[in-house]
Amino acid sequence: MRDPRGFLRSEYRELVDQDLDWKLRVLRGASTPRATVNGRENVLMLSSNNYLGLSLHPKVRKAAQEALKTHGAGSGSVRPIAGNMDLHEELEKKLAKFKGAEASLVYQSGYMTNTGLIPQLAPDREDVIISDELNHGSIIDGVRLSHAQRKVYSHRDMDDLRDQAQDAEDEGARRILIVTDGVFSMDGDIAPLDEIVRIGEEVGATIYVDDAHGEGVLGEGGRGIVSHFHLDHSRVHVEMGTFSKAYGVVGGHISGSQDLMNFAYNKSRTWLLTGSHPPPVAAACTAAVEVLEEEPQHVERLWDNTELFRKALREMGFDTGSSETPIIPVIVGESGLAKEFSDLLFEKGVFALPIVYPMVARGQARIRTQMRSDLSKDDLHYAFAAFEEAGKNLDII
Repeated sequence: MRDPRGFLRSEYRELVDQDLDWKLRVLRGASTPRATVNGRENVLMLSSNNYLGLSLHPKVRKAAQEALKTHGAGSGSVRPIAGNMDLHEELEKKLAKFKGAEASLVYQSGYMTNTGLIPQLAPDREDVIISDELNHGSIIDGVRLSHAQRKVYSHRDMDDLRDQAQDAEDEGARRILIVTDGVFSMDGDIAPLDEIVRIGEEVGATIYVDDAHGEGVLGEGGRGIVSHFHLDHSRVHVEMGTFSKAYGVVGGHISGSQDLMNFAYNKSRTWLLTGSHPPPVAAACTAAVEVLEEEPQHVERLWDNTELFRKALREMGFDTGSSETPIIPVIVGESGLAKEFSDLLFEKGVFALPIVYPMVARGQARIRTQMRSDLSKDDLHYAFAAFEEAGKNLDII
C-alpha cells in the first residue's frame, strides 16, 4: 500500500545527504548589528535585510505601540470586507507621495505581491511574459501561475531581451509583460531599467520591476530604482517592493497609476483573500517611510559602509562578483567550501550565511554579506579580520 507521507522523509533525507538542507539559526532578541545567535552572544550580523536598522528606530517602534493602543492587535478581516482601516490608507498615501507615484497598494508580503499580481497582468495563452533568468523565486512562481507563454532572457542581456520582445510582437501577443528584479538578491547587481523601459516601449510592453532590495538603498533618499534611473512612473508600470527589508517592518506593495491599483485590488486574490496588516505593522511601515523622508543619513551611512567593505574584501583577494549594492557576495565555488567558510566565520563571531545550489548555479556557491547603516567602523574592521583569517585558513585567498 502506498505510504502517503513516506516521500516527506525520503526527500528531506536526500537534501541532507547532499548538504542542501537549511539549518535554521535562532536569533534571540532584535535584529541588531551585534546579536545572540544559537546561544552565542555578541555575534556580528552580516546576513540581515535590515539595511537601515529601522526595525529598532524609536519612531517606528513608537508608532507600532500607539497603534496597538488605539486599533488593537489585528484588523479582523480582509480589506475588501471589514479589514480596511484608516492606517492602511494612510500608509498607501504616504508611500505614493514618497515614491512620486500616482497611487500605491499594500500587500501582506512581497511574495504574495508577485504571485498574486503577475498572473493577473498576463493571464492568457495569448499573452507573453519575458523574465530575466536570475529573477527571484517569487517572480518565477508568479509566472508559473499564469497561462501565458514564458520567455527567459539572459541575465541583463538587452540584446536578448529586445530579440524576445520583438518575437513576441511579431507573433501577435495580446499582452507582453517584461519582469525583472531591480537589485538581484544573490549577486547585488542592478537591472538596466532605463534600457528595459526603452525596449518595452518599442513593443508596447508592460514593465514590472521587483525593487525589494533597491528600496531604502537606491535613488534619492532611498526612493528606489525608478528614482535611481530618473524615470517617470508613467514609464514603469509596476514598481513592486517590500517593507520587510530596508523599511525594517514587513509587507509588500506596488506603486504606479490609480488604474493599476483599481485593477490589482479587484483581481489579485492574494490581496483579496488574506487578512490585512495588523494595525501596529501598518503604522510602523508609515513611520519607516517618514524616517526615510526626514533622515537621509541612514542611506548615506549604508553606502559609506558598503564601499568600505567591498573595497576591503577585494583588496584581500576575495571574488565579490558583479556587486554594485550593499549585497556583497564572496564567491568561493563549491557548496561544501561555502558552508565550511560560514561555519568558520561563525566560530569567529561573524554571522554570514552560505548560499549554495540550487539558489545559485553549481560552482557559484558563496557567502552573501549584506551591509547595514548601523554597523560601526569597529564592526567592519572586526569582520575584515575574521574574513581574512578564515579565507587564508581555507586557501580561498
